[in-house]
Amino acid sequence: MASKVKTATEEQSIGNGAATAGVGRWRRMAMSAAALAAVVGPGLIAGLSDDDPAGITTYSSLGASYGYQLLWVLVVSTVALILFQDLGARIGVVTGQGLAGLIRQRYGARAGVLSIAALVVANIGTTTAEFAGVAAGTEIFGLSRYISVPIAAIAVSALVLRGGFRGVERVLIVLSAVFIAYIGAGILARPDWGAALQGMVVPAMPLTKDSILITTATLGTTLAPWGLAFIQSYAVDKKLGTKELGLLRIDVVTGAILTGVIGFFVVVACAATMYAHGIQITDAASAAVALEPLAGPMAEALFAVGLLGAALLAASILPLSTAYSVCDVAGRPAALDDTPREAPLFYGTFATVTVIGVVLVLLPGVSLVPILVLTQVLNAVLLLPLLAYMAGIARDRRLMGEYVAGRAVTSVYYVVIALVVVCILAMLWLTFIGG
Repeated sequence: MASKVKTATEEQSIGNGAATAGVGRWRRMAMSAAALAAVVGPGLIAGLSDDDPAGITTYSSLGASYGYQLLWVLVVSTVALILFQDLGARIGVVTGQGLAGLIRQRYGARAGVLSIAALVVANIGTTTAEFAGVAAGTEIFGLSRYISVPIAAIAVSALVLRGGFRGVERVLIVLSAVFIAYIGAGILARPDWGAALQGMVVPAMPLTKDSILITTATLGTTLAPWGLAFIQSYAVDKKLGTKELGLLRIDVVTGAILTGVIGFFVVVACAATMYAHGIQITDAASAAVALEPLAGPMAEALFAVGLLGAALLAASILPLSTAYSVCDVAGRPAALDDTPREAPLFYGTFATVTVIGVVLVLLPGVSLVPILVLTQVLNAVLLLPLLAYMAGIARDRRLMGEYVAGRAVTSVYYVVIALVVVCILAMLWLTFIGG
């Protein structure tokens, strides 16, 4: 009898232990999820912002002109994005400084000023492209740009001026959810999944001027200079520490992979419809309109909603990225929790970039095409020194301490930089000499 009582007691003890272990496991999982949620932001926002109207236009052209054939370029670009956005976030957390300020500190005032000057010019042009995306997205639904663009500018300005860091971050993350629309548009287009998989893993490259240009543009729009500067400054503004680097890497990799996934669905949507019917596009809005007779009105609406959401997200990020960089070089306060009185240069830069972008889009008779083309060329040329500066900073033990990059990792960075060099030289040759 005593033995039976003892056995029952032991079984109850084991059961209680298992229950306690289960509760402990759930508690640890809940704590881990809470810790990750507290870190999420820089990678997710910076990554998805790359799918802005300029990016959507590039991915749409890739699919409409070459079908599934060049999907591997998007895969390579996404891997490069993971590598350098992870590096940018790590540099920001370890040094507590933005990219432009570190360039000035390590490479001298001239390099810092030249980099920030080129970045500001390119960012103003790209901000114009974002407001042009707002105009195009709303005009598909019959709303004039003279109403939608000012409203969008006021909305993003009010968000930054009144939201504080947490408020701004929550709105930007919620806004990122609109990219799901592209997944819906891609599925409704009924793509050839087998051909898409082959295009992702089997490299093929037609040796033509247009194919090399679109390859360079895909790499340049995915690895956008403003995105690299933004993620570093944003990680600093979020006040993340080195103990959060592991969770931050999850955030960065997730954001970059989602960027590639969204780009994939844009490419397959255009490959399954426009490429299959020999239709060329001029911008993202024309891609949305062209989807309607081929994939149905729902696909067109989803594509247009995605374009509008992408434009609004990027129209918030571009002026922010510019303001962070200008203040980095000037050594002035740059934080979303600061008031305009405490950080006048930060908010003044944000307002100036926003106003210039809005005015350029609304000026009657002004062609945006030369502005956008020159901006993308400047972005591509600017990308090269920025990547080289980042790789140099990563190898600087004085700045990075125990988090300095090893030789193996640095070699991978230099492989990506070499790829960018080849693409930029080919693009410049074909654009200005070989065309």
